[in-house]
Formats: sequence, structure tokens, C-alpha cells
Amino acid sequence: MPIEIDEMTIEHFDTLLALWRASEGIGLSSTDSRERISAYLTRNPGLSLIALDNDDLVGAILCGHDGRRGYIHHLAVAETHRHQGIGTTLVARVLLELEKVGIDKCHLFVIAENAPALAFWRCIGWQDRVELKMLSRFIGE
Repeated sequence: MPIEIDEMTIEHFDTLLALWRASEGIGLSSTDSRERISAYLTRNPGLSLIALDNDDLVGAILCGHDGRRGYIHHLAVAETHRHQGIGTTLVARVLLELEKVGIDKCHLFVIAENAPALAFWRCIGWQDRVELKMLSRFIGE
């Protein structure tokens, strides 16, 4: 049976969290709680996807937008299912969904030391933005 791509829902949360924790290079934080992921999915309907092999969740991509630009977070494919095009398919599908809602550019964040992820993204046509520097701050500090 082929891999099925479906919309991510909060009912997938426990399995998603297990996949993300098992995937090297996925940086999890307090913003990855059930409540925060639920809010993200509600704010960005239809943009985050999962890959299923029968009923087993084997891939996921978290995607949303701010009205101007799309953002991809936490692309992960189970180690047992890598190199089958699942990650590439998930990316292509979310880009298509972003385009449907009028978003024409998408960004993503990769931990700098995550060489396999950087190689994947570059291989499918994503480019490093060396002219930009990301700055962050926790609100309330």
C-alpha cells in the first residue's frame, strides 16, 4: 500500500511528538506543547501534513504563514522510511497549499549543525540566505 498524505490534526500529537523526538536535528521547545501546536493548526488549517504507512505515522511537516510568507517547521520522516521521497512529497504538498492561499515565498529554519537536513533542503532547491541573520527574544525577559 502506498504512503498516504493527510492533514495533521491535534489527535496526532502524541505520535508526532514521538517522531520529532526520535529525529535528530529537530529542536523542540515549550512552543511544541499540545496547546501551542493545537493553536498553530487552528490558525493555519490544511497546511500541516502527515504521511501514513497503513495507520503508522511515518512523516510530518508543520507549516503555516503570517499572511505574507510561509514557514516550515519540524519536517521529519521516520528513519525506516527515509530515501523514499516522503519528505520531498510533504514539502511539495505544503508549498502547493501555501500557493493556494496566496503565499508566494516560504522560509524554514534548520539547526546549523544538522548537515543531513541542510543537504536535503539544498538538494530540493532551497538556498541559504547568507545576507540575513536571525535574531530571537523571549517575550517578557
